[in-house]
Amino acid sequence: MLTQDENTVGSASPEQLHASTIICTPVPDEDRICFWPLHFGTIPQWITLEPRIFAWMERFCENYTGGIWQFYTLSNGGAFMAPDVDEDGDEKWTLFNPMNGNGAEMSPEAAGIAVCLIAYSHHACRTECGAMTEHYYRLRDYALMHAECHAIMRTID
Repeated sequence: MLTQDENTVGSASPEQLHASTIICTPVPDEDRICFWPLHFGTIPQWITLEPRIFAWMERFCENYTGGIWQFYTLSNGGAFMAPDVDEDGDEKWTLFNPMNGNGAEMSPEAAGIAVCLIAYSHHACRTECGAMTEHYYRLRDYALMHAECHAIMRTID
């Protein structure tokens, strides 16, 4: 999992790398209650985002049966949620997108990013809300720098 860590791509100078670094930070348990209203509270129908993300995961992951999800914030202002990691941290999730026929195996964090991107995109279109579009692009910027970028993008493309 890429948390409190520098996640960068390409061959850039140290100054460019520092400028393009997006840091992912887990939300402490005591702050979970404020996560949605704090980051998405100005977006119409924001309260429907979490159950819609769960529904996308059910649609994309045949073996998904619910569970605990963790919340994350990004240093670029983004925020997302992802299924909790198993004890040994090597769990892989298989996602298949029936809308594009693509699938991939990925970590819980990457799976969360993929379904959040789909949910954010659909919510932005449904609500025609610029702030929701911004959330999509902030998370997409992180996904493009993620170690599992190809799996995420293959799934959502």
